[in-house]
Amino acid sequence: MPKVKTKKIAVKRFKLSKGGKLLNRPQGIRPLRQSKNKTQKRRTGGFRQITNTKFARVIKQFLTA
Repeated sequence: MPKVKTKKIAVKRFKLSKGGKLLNRPQGIRPLRQSKNKTQKRRTGGFRQITNTKFARVIKQFLTA
């Protein structure tokens, strides 16, 4: 049986929290940052939890394989 490898693109874009929740960064952070207001910058600054359970299950398989 072949070795199951992790999907490298999933490792770069997502991370698992200690509690097992799947987190990612919102899009649109980098380009034209000076022209965005403070609220937009603050909302896109940190990680957000992925709430779609089917999608989260697939990504977790990619990360832990």
